[in-house]
Amino acid sequence: MNTIARIEIDWPSLGLTVTADLDDRNAQLAQALLDVLPYRSLQGHALVAGYYLYHVTPVHSVFHLPTPHRADRRTLPDGTLFCSRLQHFGIKYGTLTEPMPATPIGQVDPADLDTLAEAGRAAWDSVYSSKKPVIAEVRHAGRPGGHNLPRLTATDPIADQLIADVHTETTRAWLEPPTELLDLHDGRIRSGAGSYGTTMTTMLFVNGESRPLGYSVYGGLIKAASEQLPMDALRHMARILAGTPGEFLAYCGLETLGHFTARLLACLDRLDNRDDFIAVMAHMALYVHCLGGWNLQLFPWHLGEHLRTQPEPR
Repeated sequence: MNTIARIEIDWPSLGLTVTADLDDRNAQLAQALLDVLPYRSLQGHALVAGYYLYHVTPVHSVFHLPTPHRADRRTLPDGTLFCSRLQHFGIKYGTLTEPMPATPIGQVDPADLDTLAEAGRAAWDSVYSSKKPVIAEVRHAGRPGGHNLPRLTATDPIADQLIADVHTETTRAWLEPPTELLDLHDGRIRSGAGSYGTTMTTMLFVNGESRPLGYSVYGGLIKAASEQLPMDALRHMARILAGTPGEFLAYCGLETLGHFTARLLACLDRLDNRDDFIAVMAHMALYVHCLGGWNLQLFPWHLGEHLRTQPEPR
């Protein structure tokens, strides 16, 4: 493999930085990441897969770029970098258990693997127990950092205004938890969602609905559009797939997402331009992924501390 560029991943609040080389195993993915640098994002940690860091990356094209090299993450060395169609920039720093084919784009410098593991442990503590957010910054090696969320455009003015509004709200929520999620996790839900006054069930359902809405619905629609599915079929599938989860999440407290969903459904007939369709869906996907990241950060995972995997009987 050949090196494309060197980058740095920095966690300012932790005082930790690692350097990595991007390579040409999935060259277009690596270049797409380079094109949006520098940026900052809420640092997440895998909750079921093992020792794995990830954050949402603002690469709109990740859903449809070619990925010629795929491999089982479990078999790749610690420090491997990944960019996935879940719109995640991920780093393996230890044993993984999930057999997921993934798209590697680079490798952390071997000299920085201990620092990477330290960052991984701190990120796990952030997500699982302390709830103090950790922000990651990704930048060109040796260059200044910074942050910017790219904005796509649409030729249709109604669609472009929706993109602008979703982009503004995504920017607002990117590095600070959105008020609606804070309210939900504090038990303030205007609709009264939650049978017998419980909030845990509502928080759980928000997590269960928001992740596939971003990954499967909006990500799937973008992928289908890039593969030239007819526009009538794309609009029809958008109505079928996006409406119900958007309405349900609004009932659970994510009212801004509900308003954006309603506007999206109302302007679908105007989206006869494939690029417009992809642009709108890409911004909806990024917004939902942003909400999903914060929901995972705020969720009280520590309440399950007594629930532990058991050794298999001999």
